[in-house]
Amino acid sequence: MSLNRRQFLAAFGSAIGATGLSLTGCSLLPAKADSLKGREYVGASMHDDGSFAVHSLNSNGTPLWQTDVEARCHGGCFRPHTTQVLMFERRPGWWFHVFDNSSGKRLAHIKANDGEHFYGHGVFSPDGRYLYATANRYERGNGIIAVYDAKARYARVNTLDLNGIGPHELQLHPDGQTLVIALGGIKTHPDYDRIKMNLKSMAPALMLVDRTSGEIRARFSPSHHQLSCRHLDVTPQGHIYAGYQYQGLSDQAPPLIARYRNGQFDEIRFTDDVQPRLANYIASVCAHPQNDLVAVTAPRGGRALIFEGATGRILRNEAITDGAGVEALAGGDFLITTGQGKLIRMSTGKPAQELATLPLHWDNHLV
Repeated sequence: MSLNRRQFLAAFGSAIGATGLSLTGCSLLPAKADSLKGREYVGASMHDDGSFAVHSLNSNGTPLWQTDVEARCHGGCFRPHTTQVLMFERRPGWWFHVFDNSSGKRLAHIKANDGEHFYGHGVFSPDGRYLYATANRYERGNGIIAVYDAKARYARVNTLDLNGIGPHELQLHPDGQTLVIALGGIKTHPDYDRIKMNLKSMAPALMLVDRTSGEIRARFSPSHHQLSCRHLDVTPQGHIYAGYQYQGLSDQAPPLIARYRNGQFDEIRFTDDVQPRLANYIASVCAHPQNDLVAVTAPRGGRALIFEGATGRILRNEAITDGAGVEALAGGDFLITTGQGKLIRMSTGKPAQELATLPLHWDNHLV
């Protein structure tokens, strides 16, 4: 079911009013700078009754539409030069959905190839024609990039073999040709739920892959083989920041941020009073396109950070329960969603500000 803006606001009005927070509070979101003007945000959610949906917010944080879906979704992407937005089911995801972002109407529902499932993320070529989605050939555990032609009703047209296991989030480098891929390294099989089958032999990596030829241009390994590289973002300058999810002993506190900048790969370990509080798990990464700030959420540790990309210096450290998605707002601010339905503005200059609470549970990402 798809709800338009009027229906969506009406449906949520009474529930939000009961919390004492009005959606008019979302007008506190800062005005967008030119490069962010008109941006809309889309995220997956779950309702209290266990049903699932996809939601859209405008640049003021006001809900626009809600569309129900059959299964839990995870991440997604907008299709350039169109009003289409895609959302992928959470691993093991069997489908991705194509929506009209002006109305929330579902335009297509694309199933993974036999023997494959999606990992929850995708990205488009600059012209909006080709979709690149991380996927798993699960009988052998081969990580691949599944390529679809959006102009041919999302027909499958190619497969890029990554020579590795568990590709998760990917982004397009500003050169328009290179896919930046977080390879998690964890082998799973849908018949065994989410059991991790190869923790001793994991081989995670941050990868740079040519989107046309499939050539692996670079492969950077974390400092520990159990640092699963899962989520990332890329700046307009080509700086890359990736978040790890450590699969080793819980009493250890390894670095959780990888950085590729100016041709150099390294890792950022925060100070001893911060690093253990992240609970070895980074959920979302957002590199602000207008400055050198990076925000990450650590839901298991109940933290969210903003740090300086060049130095790794923490500029804001907030206690945010079950922080999920994070996206950029104007002037260095970030919009954060939580598993408790909250919308939070986080900045370097003042404490985090709760803008509203919706009667839902946001998933890990905001597009």
